[in-house]
Amino acid sequence: MDNEHGEFLTEAEKDLMGGIDTSVPHSARIWNYWLGGKDNFAVDQEAGDEYARLFPGIFDLAKAERAFLGRAVRYLVTEAGVQQLLDVGTGLPTEDNTHQVAQSLASECRVVYVDNDPLVLAHARALLVGTPEGATHYIDADMRAPERIIAEAAKILDFSQPVGLLFMGVLGHITDYDEARSIVRRLMDVLPSGSYLALNDGTNTNPALNEAQQGYDDTGAVPYLLRTPEEIEGFFEDLEPVEPGIVPLPEWRPDLGHIGAENVDGVGGVARKP
Repeated sequence: MDNEHGEFLTEAEKDLMGGIDTSVPHSARIWNYWLGGKDNFAVDQEAGDEYARLFPGIFDLAKAERAFLGRAVRYLVTEAGVQQLLDVGTGLPTEDNTHQVAQSLASECRVVYVDNDPLVLAHARALLVGTPEGATHYIDADMRAPERIIAEAAKILDFSQPVGLLFMGVLGHITDYDEARSIVRRLMDVLPSGSYLALNDGTNTNPALNEAQQGYDDTGAVPYLLRTPEEIEGFFEDLEPVEPGIVPLPEWRPDLGHIGAENVDGVGGVARKP
């Protein structure tokens, strides 16, 4: 059995793929579809198209989130000097993954991905291809278990040195706001001074986006909660935001000559732990 990339799957990967429910859409696979990836099924494509029918801006939002990830990683590596990254809720690999961006700038960067989706695990080999000088590692863990994440990540990362903690469009899976903030705080608490939080998420300020999200939630898929910009900003409490702060995604340190959607329904930022 070959995977989407024409590579031979191991028996363990076959078992994981066999456990995937292809009758219910999945957010990671739909996001992969919106980004032009191939790791999705017909049910995901149908759900993605229906979402886009109600909110055509979802393609711009998906691309804006991906572009923000790249700019945030570039800032962390080249300007902040951080060479250790912990990417929680990484999702399916597409192009310009965290380790690819980081290690293209500094080959010795060490990157740890965290996810608990079986399809992501089945494609972990794609994520694990990094530079010989650095390290790229995958942890099979739920973000609701930060202590497990810390214990496993400590085998790869040096927690006495600054770490960049990334949450890119995933915290809506934690529908309880206090719990979501607690997860971020508990992970940041173990990181040393000089570490950073890079985070973005979709906002609930557009009625069309809210309607599309509700329609997706009604399919029986795992629901995703859109939050207010103020709630997203709350994840950065007690940290020092990097200019220009927590802002709409296209406004965060845009690339020179960048051409893209000027308005998307998502905000994000990067902040330093004092």
